[in-house]
Amino acid sequence: MTFSSADPAPSRQAPATADSSGKALYGGKSSRRITVHDIAAAKERGEKWPMLTAYDAMTASVFDESGIPVMLVGDSMGNCHLGYETTVPVTLDEMAMLSAAVVRGTKRALIVADLPFGSYQEGPVQALRSATRLVKDAGVGAVKLEGGERSHEQISLLVASGIPVMGHIGLTPQSVNAMGYRVQGRGEEAAQQLLRDAKAVQDAGAFAVVLELVPGELAAEVTRSLHIPTVGIGAGPTTDAQVLVYTDMVGLTPGRVPRFTKQYANLRETLGGAARAFAEEVVGGTFPQEEHTFH
Repeated sequence: MTFSSADPAPSRQAPATADSSGKALYGGKSSRRITVHDIAAAKERGEKWPMLTAYDAMTASVFDESGIPVMLVGDSMGNCHLGYETTVPVTLDEMAMLSAAVVRGTKRALIVADLPFGSYQEGPVQALRSATRLVKDAGVGAVKLEGGERSHEQISLLVASGIPVMGHIGLTPQSVNAMGYRVQGRGEEAAQQLLRDAKAVQDAGAFAVVLELVPGELAAEVTRSLHIPTVGIGAGPTTDAQVLVYTDMVGLTPGRVPRFTKQYANLRETLGGAARAFAEEVVGGTFPQEEHTFH
């Protein structure tokens, strides 16, 4: 995606510079962008931190004002924002457009964008081309891609090119057609492979790694063995950070939600109630009234 001279350019994130203040990621007073150096410092302090997904400027601004230090423009947008059944159909165009919106809606949070399925699997050069677009056109501060050992070369080239990378292992939703939705790392062989994947991501230069749907004890072992932060989703309480899909967190997701999520609000009920109240006032002729009318 490119911007014409008539389009407002996204508010790009500042280059990564170390923060010597030692301020917490959540609750810190600094108004500048969180960077990957801040994330590393939090690991050294033993500080836990939250991450939420975001897909639009208005929601992102609410989370930014609430102090959420890291936001993920996840390919979960496919399920909860674009109406797809899985994350697989999400395109790089869609990711670039929504990532730019999230960047424009925030001032402090580090914005991480997913590389969607098909945008990096061909190899390192394709991964660099895709990631460069998200950094240049959308203004994100980092990208995330799935895979451990199989993505080592892609991560290495991105990092060498100056693009911070967050890894993602365990359940990798882009591979749903091959692995399904089930807990990963059960059994000795599977656990050892997950440990190898975690270390491959770290060795390639990633600044953090997401552990999705991994047994809690194994996630704890991975977290102890790495010097980069682990971000858990369905991986127990011992990871360095936790991430949730925001529509699950605020109760917008219909039907059954995954066991590892927690609902902190019921916005689906709230929005539905507001829509019904509006409709009833229109039908009943009580909206708009005099105070809503121009003369």
